[in-house]
Amino acid sequence: MSKPSAILVGSIGATVWIKVEGRGNFENSPNIKSLARTMISKGRSAFVLDLENCELMDSTFLGTLASVAFNLRDIEGGTLRVVHANERNFSLLESLGLDHLFEIEAGATPTAPIKLNHAAGPGEPNIGDQRAVILAAHEALVEADPRNATRFRDVIEFLRTEIAESSIDVNRS
Repeated sequence: MSKPSAILVGSIGATVWIKVEGRGNFENSPNIKSLARTMISKGRSAFVLDLENCELMDSTFLGTLASVAFNLRDIEGGTLRVVHANERNFSLLESLGLDHLFEIEAGATPTAPIKLNHAAGPGEPNIGDQRAVILAAHEALVEADPRNATRFRDVIEFLRTEIAESSIDVNRS
């Protein structure tokens, strides 16, 4: 049985340290997205993603990381380093073509901050917000590596349709 998932955050100097406990998935992707936005808006541009206790990552989580990496790439000195990636997680990053977006450190890595806190999320997202996060994540995967277009075409088309239909329903109300 897997342990509950959590996103923990701390800092070492100007570097934001994000540690994934359990699974990196669509449920905690909004937390990562919100955290990254907040830290970037505060001038932070160096991020470390610690996967030491990450059991697995789904495509939404991976796409959210890709999106964060794209945002950081637009900032001078912006970096997203991945540390403690086990073989499975590294394979996922590599198979989706994300290994070129991140600095992946296989050897000795810096020590995590002594104190890590649970990341405060954006609150309970509504279904429309969840769809938007999942869609943006999968679009980022395609942007990261065009070969992902065939892998995620159906998901992207489905979500675009769902979002369009829900906005039509809202406008009719």
